[in-house]
Amino acid sequence: MLFRNRGWLPVPFLAVPLLAPGGITRVGALVGALLIVLGEAWRLWGVATAGTVTRRRSRNVQKLVTHGPFALSRNPLYNGNFLIWMGFAAISGVWWFLPIAVALFAVEYYFIVCYEEGVLESIFGEEYLAFKQRTPRWIPTGASGPVNGEFFWGEAWKSEISTFLQYAALLVVFVAKEKYFPRGIF
Repeated sequence: MLFRNRGWLPVPFLAVPLLAPGGITRVGALVGALLIVLGEAWRLWGVATAGTVTRRRSRNVQKLVTHGPFALSRNPLYNGNFLIWMGFAAISGVWWFLPIAVALFAVEYYFIVCYEEGVLESIFGEEYLAFKQRTPRWIPTGASGPVNGEFFWGEAWKSEISTFLQYAALLVVFVAKEKYFPRGIF
């Protein structure tokens, strides 16, 4: 169930920074913007590498992608999500929430990744097990395979348009909170 609904995970996660006291500062905005840009660049590279077919919520996976950012980490889109979530938390100025956000992310994505790994093992067998053995789950430690390969940049940009619109909407909400509810809603 968590896997199928993973697109909704940021909603409750971002509710705390929107409702809690905090304010946008120059440092928070710079740190947050940097994290969001790095996170989205990592995500975009992952989408361009894997193509949008791997982002579906089905077991219909055609190929095991092991180049590009997937040669550095088995979960580059989730790595990007992590940086993006931390970036929005930093922009919000609700600094006490950052360690909670890290823990929340770790718990949610642990279960999602365990499910996905089971699916990939059932589809690709030994090929996936070998990839899993040589490539870290989260933190890149060096390329486990070729970083170069086929990339679908146009498809990736098109796929991320709704994500960019969500970022813009969220920034508008944070600015509105700053203006109308600087001490938080509660």
